[in-house]
Amino acid sequence: MLPVPRLWDVVIAFVFFFGAVGDVAHAVEVDPAVLDGCPGYNATSVNVDGPRLSAKLVLAGTPCNVFGSDIKVLDLVVVYETNTRIHLKITDASNTRYEVPESVFPRPAADPNVLLDAAQIQFTYTSAPFSFNISRSRTGEVLFTTAHHPLIFEPQYLRLKTELPPAANIYGLGEHSDPFRLDATNTTRTMWSRDAYGIPPGTNLYGNHPVYFEHRPSGATHAVFLLSSSGMDVKIRGDGDGTTLEYNVIGGVLDFYFLAGSESDPAEVARQYAQIVGTPAEVPYWSFGLHQCRYGYVDYIDVADVISNYSAAGIPLETMWTDIDYMYKRRIFTMDPQYFPPARMREIIDYLHKHDQRYVLMTDPAIGYLPGQGYEPYDLGTQLDVWVKTPNGSASLGVVWPGVTVFPDWFHPKIGEHWTGEFKKFFNPETGFDIDGVWIDMNEPSSFCVYPCDDPQAQAIANGFPPNRTTPVPNPNSPIFNNANVELARRGAPSYAGDDLLNPPYAINNTAGVLSDLTVYTNSIHANGLVEYDTHNLYGTMMSTATHEAMLARRPGLRTLVITRSTFAGAGHNVGKWLGDNLSTWEHYRISIAGMLGMATVAQVPMIGSDICGFGDNTTVTLCARWAMLGAFYPFMRNHNIAGAISQEFYRWPLVTQAAKNALDIRYRLLDYFYTAFHKASLDGSPVINPLWFKYPTDTSTFGIDLQFFFGDSILVSPVTEENVTAVTIYLPKDRFYDFATLAPVEGMGADVTLTDVNFTTIPLYIRGGAVLPLRTTGAMTTTELRANDFEFVVAPGVNGTAAGALYVDDGVSIVQEQSTSLEMAFAEGKLRVTGSFAFEVGVKVASVVFLGVESPPTAVAVYPGKDNTPFSYDDANKVLRVQVDMPLTEGFEVAFH
Repeated sequence: MLPVPRLWDVVIAFVFFFGAVGDVAHAVEVDPAVLDGCPGYNATSVNVDGPRLSAKLVLAGTPCNVFGSDIKVLDLVVVYETNTRIHLKITDASNTRYEVPESVFPRPAADPNVLLDAAQIQFTYTSAPFSFNISRSRTGEVLFTTAHHPLIFEPQYLRLKTELPPAANIYGLGEHSDPFRLDATNTTRTMWSRDAYGIPPGTNLYGNHPVYFEHRPSGATHAVFLLSSSGMDVKIRGDGDGTTLEYNVIGGVLDFYFLAGSESDPAEVARQYAQIVGTPAEVPYWSFGLHQCRYGYVDYIDVADVISNYSAAGIPLETMWTDIDYMYKRRIFTMDPQYFPPARMREIIDYLHKHDQRYVLMTDPAIGYLPGQGYEPYDLGTQLDVWVKTPNGSASLGVVWPGVTVFPDWFHPKIGEHWTGEFKKFFNPETGFDIDGVWIDMNEPSSFCVYPCDDPQAQAIANGFPPNRTTPVPNPNSPIFNNANVELARRGAPSYAGDDLLNPPYAINNTAGVLSDLTVYTNSIHANGLVEYDTHNLYGTMMSTATHEAMLARRPGLRTLVITRSTFAGAGHNVGKWLGDNLSTWEHYRISIAGMLGMATVAQVPMIGSDICGFGDNTTVTLCARWAMLGAFYPFMRNHNIAGAISQEFYRWPLVTQAAKNALDIRYRLLDYFYTAFHKASLDGSPVINPLWFKYPTDTSTFGIDLQFFFGDSILVSPVTEENVTAVTIYLPKDRFYDFATLAPVEGMGADVTLTDVNFTTIPLYIRGGAVLPLRTTGAMTTTELRANDFEFVVAPGVNGTAAGALYVDDGVSIVQEQSTSLEMAFAEGKLRVTGSFAFEVGVKVASVVFLGVESPPTAVAVYPGKDNTPFSYDDANKVLRVQVDMPLTEGFEVAFH
């Protein structure tokens, strides 16, 4: 979140944002011919031991020394870890270099029984000069090759380059706001976390996931993951003759995982990547409801007002959030006693909980530097000595919302004692604030201190931090809560010794400028001796993990909801994310889909969403209406905007109110279908959001589509994407679909289709043939109420006349489930069979089963057990058969018609 809270600091925001951009230090573009002319290495002392190969790589000629002195001898280790995964690592043979710590990123275990003959991909190499290929075992197709491009390995510059097919289909290398399929002619993806207000395309943003999926027209997909937290540029260049992808890394080692993926199922590569980074966390059932937030709710009455108005408008609000406004002088683990009196805030939280709603508060990493002022989080942290340090041993200082700040060192052995301790105290259910989830911001980490930040106190004072409150103080004796029938309504009112850690010889394309600008200095030191230069990109994920553990400690046994801004590979195993400080523009509405696909499909961070209606600037009625409907198909659905902009809660305009109610009604009907997809993802990494090419891997027309997507496996979402229009041209692959609104069959012809008369309160949705959907009946205002509603199973046969689906139900909150119900639904030849385990007492029934694409009314319908003459209705216009079954979810059953 950039510093643009209220009118008094809009000018400050302008200086910070545009001043920083003006000082961008662009990456050095060295002639590729010069780099390709470097000597590379020769492989010697090669040793093969079953699935493991090791060798020495010896500099093959006169050093290039392009960005430092070429290291003369390297170690190479290649391991076939599974039948689908090869792990290749190149390190300095003489010196220990930085690697991502196991404590942050546990390495996946290798299969001790892997057989080379069964491996789906193969490693081959040329000794002099050394190069290697990764190829498919069955076809010999080369997936990755360093031929013609020598390895360069220097203290602060590592280069590895591969050749790919022309116009390669490359996805990932996030976080970014570029198209989902990256431009294969000229793209530079930079990995360096930064505060990126406005999420401009073509720049580095908040998080880093150095993995890419490459999809071939044959239908095959593979992946390459570089396990490195060092700053880097990944350059993709191409023309009609081919594509190259080049890593330019400013430290660490080369630590690659090559994944075979599949020759026909792109989702398989996602599952294989999950084996490395961890499967996604299961989140609470309630977290899939609507979340409301704003930066700029000035007091507790504002917060109460929003809750009341959502209820009055009949829009289901699941969770209320509050930004840093609640803090006293913007200090974390404090509550402003005038504007957010603790007693009143506890009443709000209690009210929400009594109405089966939730509450989430913001927490930043930066802690106010306030020695001798009785600020306990700072005093205790100083006693434990848990701050990131400068080279001289003093605390590293920055400027964030409280003014001058220190930064927690997530590597410190006592950081859990400090962080968890503060959570237990401040968020204590009896004496503090019983939050249900946590929102983390500014954890790149962000600082407002412009480089060189040699006098943070002066910069803080010059920029007006900490701010003065100028709005009226609310009356703490307000009668707002005294009437239980009032819905809270407002009443009247060291491995680099000698090297340059601050300005390395190769300057990556960091949009903020030098590496230390607007963040912690890169020569800062952690408790374990690691430097920020190496670990910068881990900071956000390490804070997220510490916060996840703190929430587990205060609510043992319950799943957590932690939404973070900055992430590294593996973050999704514990937390979710939002896509940062976007803008209220149609362009950002559109790119939110690509951003979601990148995180949910590639990076294994499926609890993902964008700020609905946009964070910065003013939204419009039609944009907010369309975005409310699109946002209903983000896994994480939150409306959030900036102070100083117009309010954009969904109840502000009748059109948006109706759009939100319509979209939430559909989302709630689909919630158990989607919850089931999340459960499967937690088991094996199967995507919960799918690009079209995942389902149609040989249809080349789908490869570049990022304005449509599948919600789960079977709901095709095709939003209107232009301003003030009621038509949209979408692509329907050659397959059978069903209109979600009418349930009528639609034959996809593998061509564009123009939809007209799409009003501002609807969104085009299609059910992909071959699915059985477990839908809830409608009318709930909370997810708790929803769980008391009956099911309706919708059977949508594919072109072969069959369909299948699943339903998973548990208590929705516990990490370990003592009992659960897991169903499989299979349809063929006029019969639906429901089987599975029924251990969890769901407490509701399957009220009806709806069969789609039924060409004529049946002569008889039977439900087993026990119902030979079952009531049914038939809609000839839409070819829909509706059967009333009223079967409790305590055993399997069958529904048949003929």
